[in-house]
Amino acid sequence: MAAYVAPSRLAALTKLRCSIFQTSYNPKSLRTGAKYLRARLRGPSMVAYYPDEFNIPQIIRRYPELEMVDEDEQERLQDVRERKQRGKGAPKKAKTKEDSRRTHKKR
Repeated sequence: MAAYVAPSRLAALTKLRCSIFQTSYNPKSLRTGAKYLRARLRGPSMVAYYPDEFNIPQIIRRYPELEMVDEDEQERLQDVRERKQRGKGAPKKAKTKEDSRRTHKKR
């Protein structure tokens, strides 16, 4: 024959067990999110999934003996030269305060 144990004593026992084993005491079984807090972090494995970015300009600077050419950079420089020839390039930087366009601005 099984002995009857009062629910209050079972609750006290559960509370004591939680304090000893450092688990959360949740008698009403409310959602706490503990499952997600205990789970391992996904970020490091997601970052490790993608390989390191392949940076051609860095390789060209690091190994000049390979004599590689960055075609994108050459094309960009050519575009800048063509824009300057047509007068569409960036304005020259002012050396003095008088050269600045701001001082000639009407107020």
